[in-house]
Amino acid sequence: MTDHDLEKELRLDKQLCFALYGAAHAFTRAYKPLLSPLGLTYPQYVVMMALWEEDDVAVKALGEKVGLDSGTLSPLLKRLEQVGYVSRRRDAADERQVFITLTAQGRALKTRAVGVLRGIGSQTGCEIAEIESLRDSLKRLKRQLDSVKGPDEEG
Repeated sequence: MTDHDLEKELRLDKQLCFALYGAAHAFTRAYKPLLSPLGLTYPQYVVMMALWEEDDVAVKALGEKVGLDSGTLSPLLKRLEQVGYVSRRRDAADERQVFITLTAQGRALKTRAVGVLRGIGSQTGCEIAEIESLRDSLKRLKRQLDSVKGPDEEG
């Protein structure tokens, strides 16, 4: 391979990872004005969506579902509790287990959040079928990458 070929191959605009990185940041920026009236950040919104799907869930299970570690999830949940959207309770049988439950205010927020989904849909400029196709492709890519073991995970 020539230096010229290497130069072309290593161009930033040719990298899938950079395209995904840029798209993720653009999505986060697009969500910000839509979430601001709800008093939510994007990660808080993701957690609330997970709780609207399944309420009264263990923190560990919630973290696994949304892909956040406890160091990120705990302060986020604390903030959601402070604004009155969730409550935390320790399991009576196992004090180490903490469960997260939506409050009435948190459940009511779901109705207002429908506008967020519609707003993002219009901002993408994509038809529903295209959005679904992109989402499915990204899910397949994530599953593939999750299945690859790194050098420190050999088993």
